[in-house]
Amino acid sequence: MNFPKELKCRIIKGYEINKQDAMKLVNEPLEELCIAANEIRQHFCGNKFDICTIINGKSGKCSEDCKYCAQSCHFKTSVEEYPLLGTQQIVDQARYNYDRGILRYSVVTSGKYLSDEEVNEVCDSYQAIQESCGILTCASHGLLSYEQFKKLKANGVSRYHNNLETSRRNFTNICTTHTYDDKIQAIQNAQRAGLEVCSGGIMGLGETMEDRIDMVMDIRSLGVKSVPVNILNPIQGTPYENVPKLSEDQVCRIVAIFRFLIPHGAIRLAGGRGLLSDKGKRAFQSGANAAISGDMLTTSGISIQEDMAMLSQLGFEVKI
Repeated sequence: MNFPKELKCRIIKGYEINKQDAMKLVNEPLEELCIAANEIRQHFCGNKFDICTIINGKSGKCSEDCKYCAQSCHFKTSVEEYPLLGTQQIVDQARYNYDRGILRYSVVTSGKYLSDEEVNEVCDSYQAIQESCGILTCASHGLLSYEQFKKLKANGVSRYHNNLETSRRNFTNICTTHTYDDKIQAIQNAQRAGLEVCSGGIMGLGETMEDRIDMVMDIRSLGVKSVPVNILNPIQGTPYENVPKLSEDQVCRIVAIFRFLIPHGAIRLAGGRGLLSDKGKRAFQSGANAAISGDMLTTSGISIQEDMAMLSQLGFEVKI
């Protein structure tokens, strides 16, 4: 029996893999790894697929220096800049997505955090969404306070997004204006306020596979069950504009190993999926069972119609 298959059988019986196990998977044959990962997904999650959409609710002029980001004020990019969108525009987009079968929708804003006034404004939008349609609301507003998280929860938000982005060891190579521990504190505050958490990272920032594994082990230790896998889409004007793109085989290996680490969770293809020639189809057969559909924050994505057709072809069922 090959190692991925052996490890799969142990996971199905209740075993939680450790770092040594995960690192051993890095060099296993890709096909065997992906088959075993997909079988883990089928065992624990069935064919349920969690698909969500996002809206760029506030764009540009971010004080943070995350080297991959087009919205940072530290870099010269062509990103559109605008303040917090009004409630009607946010609600209209929520209804548009809900009418096309999307069950989860997130407002994402640039910046380290929102002011109390901005939190009040966006909470009005979340409440209006609840009154308008049945879509679940998620939020991504940076490093908020516990009190601000409680306000989001009270106004209908069910899940908060805050990526760790990379490993603790690699984080200062990516960003210097906030810390890895700042992110962990925000995640814990969101959880304390009663919110689920969505947290993952960006692949292709120059990190090693060990960095990726360490990041997901930290995410697992925080009890997070929704893990976005972003693929770096190099943006002109950022320090990473010339970084080589990951291969599709690399992406499938990352997804498969993440499935071994978090067998019960939603491994979610997110930003950069449009760079893949098959729009993620192979990755969805390698353990991934969730995705962000439609446009990303500053780059185009894949249409809801295209995604729904592909998921149907693969035998997935979109549901919470």
